[in-house]
Amino acid sequence: MLSTAILSRSERATFSQTGRRLLDRRGFLNHASMGLGGVALAAMLAEQRLLAESKSPIRPGIDSSKPFAHRPAHFEPRAKRVLMIFCSGALSHVDTFDFKPELVKRDGQPLPGVDKLVTFQGENGNLTRPLWDFQPRGQCGKMISNLLPNLAEMADEMCFIHSMTAKSNTHGPAENQMSTGYTLEGFPGIGTWVSYALGTENQDLPAFVAIPDPRGVPQVGPNHWNSAFLPAVFQGVAFNADKPISHLARPAEISAAADRASRDFLKRLNDRHLERNPGDTDLAARIASYEMAARLQLTAVEVSDLSRESRATQELYGVLDVNKTKAGFARNCLLARRLLERGVRFVQLFNGSYAMGEGVGNWDGHKTLAAQYSVHAPILDQPAAALLRDLKSRGLLADTLVAFVTEFGRMPTFQKGASGRDHNPHGFTVWLAGAGVKAPFSFGSTDDFGHKAVKNVTSIYDLHATILHLLGLDHERLSYYHNGIERRLTDVHGRVIEEVLLS
Repeated sequence: MLSTAILSRSERATFSQTGRRLLDRRGFLNHASMGLGGVALAAMLAEQRLLAESKSPIRPGIDSSKPFAHRPAHFEPRAKRVLMIFCSGALSHVDTFDFKPELVKRDGQPLPGVDKLVTFQGENGNLTRPLWDFQPRGQCGKMISNLLPNLAEMADEMCFIHSMTAKSNTHGPAENQMSTGYTLEGFPGIGTWVSYALGTENQDLPAFVAIPDPRGVPQVGPNHWNSAFLPAVFQGVAFNADKPISHLARPAEISAAADRASRDFLKRLNDRHLERNPGDTDLAARIASYEMAARLQLTAVEVSDLSRESRATQELYGVLDVNKTKAGFARNCLLARRLLERGVRFVQLFNGSYAMGEGVGNWDGHKTLAAQYSVHAPILDQPAAALLRDLKSRGLLADTLVAFVTEFGRMPTFQKGASGRDHNPHGFTVWLAGAGVKAPFSFGSTDDFGHKAVKNVTSIYDLHATILHLLGLDHERLSYYHNGIERRLTDVHGRVIEEVLLS
């Protein structure tokens, strides 16, 4: 051991105080013994499970030749699959699910405590009572409005979260957040995260399917189902009952036998190519994608063939309705059920589109809310309620989580000079149903007028954390390393809303 006695004063000065102590034998042995004691203490605490749980990232192991193979969850899941019903345009909570007697009582009065209320589109007028009456529903007596009577009948199956908040009062960023966790573009959709983490139970269908409204796509379109920096193979496949997946049909001049023979021959060529290039993951992934496309030629046609459903089922959903838009959405709901029962992991079903302008084909009721919602509500109500009822009758609701969401809520006031409500990200309602959640149940609340969440305030991060938790995924550990950052669906936020979960 080098002693300080043989070092000059200037040489000793180049060492820190700790360094100088380590140069002396007694100091070195003292520090070494303390280190050994720390190692021993850590070992004993770990043995007795007294150490804090590790939050190291979990990245699923993915075989590039079988990217959709079923992968285990982090812990025992309550749900096997998710149906997300997304009402695009911001459905008004105060006119549907969030009953506020004080809002009825003070109709026409100024919002208390506010001198001049300015929101997204400008100055607001006075408080305006719900435009549809509320009444008790189900055995639980939950107050729900007459706007959505069929969904209201399913109140006993629903777990309401009345204290949801969003980060943006603008449709595009708010839609982004509800589907991707971020207001900015360039992040994967929640369905992409789920298919990346868990794969699927049906190797002949995509793990994640997005079903756009028959009127068109929501405002941010493919952002809802994009893969962003996650492997492209996990992005959602978008199609609906009226517009099936393009280019799947076999050309008429090619017989079924010739088509099968061609696929078999191609598989032999691919297998030989893989043998000559072992470990080429890009090649394996590309082959897997093309093989999935080939299988889709057979399965997508079958799953989209709604004529296989009984007339009673079609009437339940409203498939035969004279309202063509409602019938189209009903077919989408029936398609969603067929996808879920065939093992598709995540289905995102959209109600509302922006192709037609503000409030015309969506829930963005700024100017004439009563007239617009009277058009939109029948399109949503019967088909969505039938889907929930059908999932329950077939036993699928026991292991399917249904999430009914919108990008934000609407104000309890009318806009000044208009007959509609402006954007409100400070408090709104979403509901869950099915696997792992309490029902009937209500959690959190907005103030007396439905303006701001005040009790058990929740965020979209919390909602995403809860959805992942019910699928057996730890939102703090499911990650993907991108540009030097461990990316998560919930970023650095979110908590599981334990209060809404079954014990």
